[in-house]
Amino acid sequence: MNNHENTAIEFNQVSRHFGEVKAVDSVDLTIQDGEFFTLLGPSGSGKTTCLRMIAGFDHPTSGQIKLHGRDVTNLPAYDREVNTVFQDYALFPHMSVGENIGYGLMIRKVPKSERNRQVRAMLELVQLPGLEHRKPSQLSGGQRQRVALARALINKPKVLLLDEPLGALDLKLRQQMQVELKSIQHEVGITFIFVTHDQEEALTMSDRIAVFDMGRIVQTGTPSELYERPRTSFVASFVGTSNILSGETAQKITGSAQNISVRPEKIRLVAPETETADSFCAADGQVTAVVYAGMITRYTVALAHGQTMIVAEQNLDDVSKSVATSRGKQVRLIWPCSANNVLQDPE
Repeated sequence: MNNHENTAIEFNQVSRHFGEVKAVDSVDLTIQDGEFFTLLGPSGSGKTTCLRMIAGFDHPTSGQIKLHGRDVTNLPAYDREVNTVFQDYALFPHMSVGENIGYGLMIRKVPKSERNRQVRAMLELVQLPGLEHRKPSQLSGGQRQRVALARALINKPKVLLLDEPLGALDLKLRQQMQVELKSIQHEVGITFIFVTHDQEEALTMSDRIAVFDMGRIVQTGTPSELYERPRTSFVASFVGTSNILSGETAQKITGSAQNISVRPEKIRLVAPETETADSFCAADGQVTAVVYAGMITRYTVALAHGQTMIVAEQNLDDVSKSVATSRGKQVRLIWPCSANNVLQDPE
């Protein structure tokens, strides 16, 4: 099925139990060489345990892990060609930036001149040229994160593991680092495996994402596959915001009682009696809440048969709405039926 030469990481039926708790439960996973691959899920879903098992900080209760075709299931961490970047950076406070970055090379007895050359090249890569003599305490959080990244990359690992590395940064800096991390990955060309619970971060950076829930992978796909065609209610709700219609409501709107998800930005608010084309779905309701969020306004609409739907409309200037969309007004929601995504929820 897979060309093993191009496979960076393989999990075959990997489980990790802590007493009665199945932290990771029979996971199969294949990550290709050079991918930016994200393990996404809420706290306690198993993603960090999987990362720790790839790193060798933890070992499976059962199953097999391969790194570039080599069985590493029970190998110690130092015997694997992987490096990890943690959320708390783990830099040595008494060493300079240059000494921190070059530490792995020093341990390997690389001559000082060569070490300094590589450290300078790494500082260029992470956009911190000339800071080799500073101490970590003299750097901002974003700069410390880059130093930690440079220290991991200088060892030329085949796989770089990133455990919520942007979690401690403020929003604007995180967004900037997301773009930079992706471009650094592009430049060095190695496999990045990234753990996060932040779905926007996952969508922004990843080539592919595995969504975890309760120790299992519930769906793997590209960002657009997971967003546009989530397989279950959990994925639809966890990756972005979704309206999930079921039972009688789904039957009335779509003619089928199957569970469906619809993204809020696919829906438009129009006047109550508006005629709709056959290719559109429609539902009538009352606006119960309006949240202005800068780029968009979010409306909560209570439908006649009990369910509520969220609608996100972009705030385009100079659009004078003919529709009265303020709170308490009756409205009709319309959206293309092609935006309906059928969910395959477990019984």
